[in-house]
Amino acid sequence: MATNDAWLDLVQEDALEPGLPICDPHHHLWEFRTERVDPRYLLDEILLDMNSGHNIVSTVFIECGSMYKRDGPVPLRVVGETEFVNGIAAMSASGLYGPGRVAAGIIGTADLTVGEDIGKVLDAQIAAGGGRFKGIRHGCTWDASDDVATARTNPTQHLMLDDTFRQGFAQLAPRNLSFEGWCYHPQIPDLTDLARAFPDTTIILNHFGGPIGVGPYADKREEVFTQWKTSIKDLAGCQNVVAKLGGINMDVNGFNWHEKDRPPTSEELCEATRPFYEYTLDLFGPNRCLFESNFPVDKLSCSYNVLWNSFKRFAAGFSDADKAKLFHDTATKVYRL
Repeated sequence: MATNDAWLDLVQEDALEPGLPICDPHHHLWEFRTERVDPRYLLDEILLDMNSGHNIVSTVFIECGSMYKRDGPVPLRVVGETEFVNGIAAMSASGLYGPGRVAAGIIGTADLTVGEDIGKVLDAQIAAGGGRFKGIRHGCTWDASDDVATARTNPTQHLMLDDTFRQGFAQLAPRNLSFEGWCYHPQIPDLTDLARAFPDTTIILNHFGGPIGVGPYADKREEVFTQWKTSIKDLAGCQNVVAKLGGINMDVNGFNWHEKDRPPTSEELCEATRPFYEYTLDLFGPNRCLFESNFPVDKLSCSYNVLWNSFKRFAAGFSDADKAKLFHDTATKVYRL
């Protein structure tokens, strides 16, 4: 049970276009995360969200440092997360919990700073995933300000430019594995450089490239947006990059929904974040864009039902074909579901 459930319940909405098939390509599963509004987010919890009104037919799990092995070689301990998630995926695949398929795709992690030897870990991850393992995320979020959270991987400022990191990155494409690009907006040029250096590796931009709205970036939204636009335009020129649309309802983004008396409605969410969606979609197009929930992290600010309503409000004027791509088809293609 989320600690902010009573607050979230202050805004109730019927699901818009409830029959539209959705693949949610970005969520987590964990337990004992007392720093989060939902400390426990396992099968029961995600099913409550999936069944809150929208037609979620499949999901993709994204690594979150959950259930690593307690012992064994350190680089291999991350395989415990894939084993854990694959068990939940198998439960869901039984059909006993409904038609939606939780974790039909699994994105795990591997420490690419190990270099080319990380291939052994990637092979172990693929084996543990039982056909569901599709790629990795190695968090690269870094900022000079102590007010901006750094990834638990303790990255350096320009990690994606590091030679040893790239030796590890080079092990992905031969295994048909993708890479989740999770960085902050000042680091997007580094991600672009990485994408150009490895055109055969599919890179999925997470959370619009992390526009920061706290610390030294607070009250500088226009300045941040201008810098972000320039970087995103360059990144969009890399045809091996696709963009997730979502994940900007975190505290680091500075909208501060969680500090208000009531959570935002889907209309309020849509309008506040619309410039990011419009600009990214204009550059990447529906074939290279996919809506994401980033739950339960974004649950800090809104309910699952309201979040997907906000996406549907944004896409209200789109063709049925483009809606199908944004809500389902691009995700299933990118993650090979």
